[in-house]
Amino acid sequence: MSDENRIELPKGYMPSDDEPFMNDRHKEYFRRKLTAWKEEILRESKSTISNLQEDMGALPDLADRASTETDRSLELRARDRQRKLISKIESALRRIEEDDYGYCEETGEPIALARLDARPVATLSLEAQERHERKERVHRDD
Repeated sequence: MSDENRIELPKGYMPSDDEPFMNDRHKEYFRRKLTAWKEEILRESKSTISNLQEDMGALPDLADRASTETDRSLELRARDRQRKLISKIESALRRIEEDDYGYCEETGEPIALARLDARPVATLSLEAQERHERKERVHRDD
């Protein structure tokens, strides 16, 4: 959706169950929320890259060097998780454009607005997610 087609939202707007599900205001609210989240992650990533590119210097103490390497490893793992999250955010933004956002991939039922507000990349309703997690636990225990 181009910027000129975007909807103006009232200040402090929150999607409500009193409105039709995934109306234009809901979609605009979640589009903005997802876009802001993605931009925040990208800003943090740029900061990480610049920190990792800084010269470590010659750390004479092996313990200091090991500690620095551990910190860098943890930071890289966190950034990898965030890279995957950006992919999920982009997928959610595509679903908004395709009018599929907010509906459970398994059942086709609407996902609760509170769940979407807490986890805007959710693709399963709470019930479907719980079934999925129970199934994973059963198979993991095998």
